[in-house]
Amino acid sequence: MSSMKWITFLLLAAATAVAGDVPGPASGAPTPDGPAAPAAEAARPAAEAGSAKRRVVVIPVREQVDSPLLFIIRRGLKEAIEAKADAVVLDMKTPGGALDVTFEIMEALGKFPGETITFVDDQAISAGAFISATTNEIWFSPRGKIGAAAPVAATGQEIDKSMRQKVVSYLRAEVRSISEGKGYRGQVISAMIDEDFELKVGDTVLKPKGELLTLTASEAMKTYGDPPQPLLGAGIAGSVDELLVRKYGAGNFSVTRLEITWSEHVAVFLRGLAPILLGLGLLAIYVEFKTPGFGVFGISGIVCLGVVFLSNYVAGMSGHEPMLIFGLGLLLVLVELFFFPGVVVAALGGLVLMFGALIWSMADIWPNEPVRFDGDLLLKPLSDLGLGMLVAVGLALALAKFIPKGWFFNRLAVAQPIAGSAQVAGGAPGSEVGLGALIGRQGIAVTGLYPSGQIEIDGQRHEARLEVGSVPPGTRIVVRRRTSFGLLVEPQDSAL
Repeated sequence: MSSMKWITFLLLAAATAVAGDVPGPASGAPTPDGPAAPAAEAARPAAEAGSAKRRVVVIPVREQVDSPLLFIIRRGLKEAIEAKADAVVLDMKTPGGALDVTFEIMEALGKFPGETITFVDDQAISAGAFISATTNEIWFSPRGKIGAAAPVAATGQEIDKSMRQKVVSYLRAEVRSISEGKGYRGQVISAMIDEDFELKVGDTVLKPKGELLTLTASEAMKTYGDPPQPLLGAGIAGSVDELLVRKYGAGNFSVTRLEITWSEHVAVFLRGLAPILLGLGLLAIYVEFKTPGFGVFGISGIVCLGVVFLSNYVAGMSGHEPMLIFGLGLLLVLVELFFFPGVVVAALGGLVLMFGALIWSMADIWPNEPVRFDGDLLLKPLSDLGLGMLVAVGLALALAKFIPKGWFFNRLAVAQPIAGSAQVAGGAPGSEVGLGALIGRQGIAVTGLYPSGQIEIDGQRHEARLEVGSVPPGTRIVVRRRTSFGLLVEPQDSAL
């Protein structure tokens, strides 16, 4: 394959990008109703005081709390940070889900520097209650419900008493740490987790021991204490748009909405296959370098590595930058192979960029935090890359052992079969014409020169290489000089 084909292919691959959501203005009209009215009235002065539009990102929290939800929340938060968004709203309707994923979502929400808001529409049960507790404000739809957050096993069954006590103790401590300075929130969420916790405000017992707490929207908005403050909620609104109008004022905000699509579910599956895809991709690209022309190996390698990059992007691990850096590294390697063979710097720099891009794409780097190269950041990427390289080496050894003379190796430029009994350069002394006498002679490339291969002159075959570029088999060549490693040649057309 010519160098121009490789460069064109790389430019096309690097130009591939994932289209983002387009922000659009949200609209609505304030309709204070019931307990929400005081919160709306308090929010209006602040909204009227600000003249600049607030940027708001709305992320859906639907169905089960699982890995696809983590992926879109993490990606949405990073995009919101890069766009300098003022607030993120979780549009929540979930019956709960995996506790480990819940903790990761809670940790991710803590990295957002702006305001976080939960809109319960119309349920935030179990894991949904934990996630809601992490945000700055919790708003409700008129039919919103929150609570029943006792931990259960992954199968949905009750866990044994001793384990339950340990988990509940940890969860209550976690809730207290994220609820400081937020009124009754820590006590309320604790009552949702622990059936043995009595929720009491003043002389009023809101939840006795022996049951879990679940609140409706109106119950969450009831006020207690002196001065009076809502039990849990910040307001009641009919929709996210109405919430934003009450909080910021009509026309004072713009909204970007994210949605969970099939790509998040596919990314979960592909992320589990990352080491295998890395191994297959690296092996396929290596084989493509060793084969004449461009074909299935090159396409397969680029596709495998592209899938790894895109699945990491969908998972919210990285942006498009690692893919571009990988393309630049691959371009440097190709420049070394086709234009400056023997100059190690370009190829070495290209390999560093390629492996660095692979690690970068798998690292959970946040745009508003300094990059710290510690074990937590690099352990997973390095383990995946190491496994990928082991897969590549293992497959290469298996191919060399089990199909040494099959169709696969017959395609390799260095393994083209040589017919006849012609002596190859480097054989016994006196068995061929002196190599010095071949300078200026014409011959034909019997293998592709990429840039090295074999040529034939007067029925004898010799090791040769091009100084620049590559040529396919059958190209007429001219010998220019002799080197310690064979003959240096150039295409006959360029010699005219």
